[in-house]
Amino acid sequence: MSNYPTNALPKVSDILKALSNPNRLAILLRLNECCGPGVVCDGEGETSACVGELGRELDIVPSTVSHHIKELCRVGLIRRRRRGQHVQCWIDRETLEALARLFSQLASGQCPTRLFDRFPPNYAQEEP
Repeated sequence: MSNYPTNALPKVSDILKALSNPNRLAILLRLNECCGPGVVCDGEGETSACVGELGRELDIVPSTVSHHIKELCRVGLIRRRRRGQHVQCWIDRETLEALARLFSQLASGQCPTRLFDRFPPNYAQEEP
């Protein structure tokens, strides 16, 4: 019998699969620049980025950026909010912290037994 919660392995697998795409990884890294350590990313002001900005900065067409944003939201890595014609995106710190705990436990030789305890239950939804 495994020590892993039954729902954790598919979630981790989905996240890693999403990050295997270079454009999605680039989007996440770019969002991390505006939501650096110690910055509360609530989707307001300088702590978020709009889809159009991400596309221009990363040289990815808007429809492709939107597709990648949707997938990153689906797996819980980022959050988004529509503001008129703009869609703001920011990193979901809880998910990154859960991944960090997983890799930290793996690196130290521990068996991760409590993966994603605080994983957002409805993580594919947009913010109001």
